[in-house]
Amino acid sequence: MRLKRQGWSQRSVAAALDVREETISRWMARARHGGPDALRAHPGPGHPPKLSGDQKRLIPEFLWHGPEAYAFRGEVWTCARVARVIEDEFGVGYHKDHVGRLLKELRWTPQTPITRAIQRDERAIEHWRRVTWPELLERAKRERRALVFEDESGFYLLPGLVRTYAPQGQTPVIREFQTRDHLSVMGGMTLEGKVYTLARQESLNGLHTIEFLAHLLRVAGEKLLVIWDGSPIHRRAEVTAFVAGTRGKVWVEALPGYAPDLNPWDEGGWHHLKHVELRNVVCLDLEQLHEEFHAAIRRRRRKPHLVRSCFAQAGLCCATT
Repeated sequence: MRLKRQGWSQRSVAAALDVREETISRWMARARHGGPDALRAHPGPGHPPKLSGDQKRLIPEFLWHGPEAYAFRGEVWTCARVARVIEDEFGVGYHKDHVGRLLKELRWTPQTPITRAIQRDERAIEHWRRVTWPELLERAKRERRALVFEDESGFYLLPGLVRTYAPQGQTPVIREFQTRDHLSVMGGMTLEGKVYTLARQESLNGLHTIEFLAHLLRVAGEKLLVIWDGSPIHRRAEVTAFVAGTRGKVWVEALPGYAPDLNPWDEGGWHHLKHVELRNVVCLDLEQLHEEFHAAIRRRRRKPHLVRSCFAQAGLCCATT
């Protein structure tokens, strides 16, 4: 209408808007009868929603009961399973693609689950976190012991790729030398954000455990309170004899069984080293991997706040005070 008022011909207006002249004639006739507002879009209300707002808000409550409450096998929710729940509860059928949009509206997003052993004793784990852990903190403070969490992990030559760019629809292929050769690492982490490691190009055993404890006595403190899991290399007779031979300088405390999440190394320390510090790092041999690992440790030592965040992630919040 503005162009017509400026004197443009109908053909010029049609060319500018990339429509037919007949369309311009129809629009102008509509504007003469109904005014400019007649040209505005009036979208239809669409199909009424199958579920009311109150019904949608009930969906998370249903899902919190877990998939097995609805006779599904395994504690995993998929869009198809959620669609079945909606149909069972409300008698309304949804395509699984629409269920994905509905869950996003309810602030439920796809996430990678954390695996936990069925054999876990949740009460014992919670008791350790609420009662035993504060007692250990108090003991370390009272006896002036360096409190160290210890754990082991393996670093492999296989490239730990995160992601890479490639043409759409063409999945990139990385050629790699398949091998089981790896770097075995024993790590110690303190409340103050310090990190100690022992890396070997062989599988770790009880003698390596003794070597690492002796190293901690030299660099971490003259008296130690070491917290670790029930790994066989911690329970060797020679390790027990070494700890007893320190005459109280080394005190060890075992974590509850099947509770790796209590160790700051498990889901925080090792993950950050492998998937952040060493992301996309490809090594030709174990020597190069050894060098890259120690470079990553040096970078990590300059970030004590990340170490302290690992304690918070493990639910050991009082460790940050």
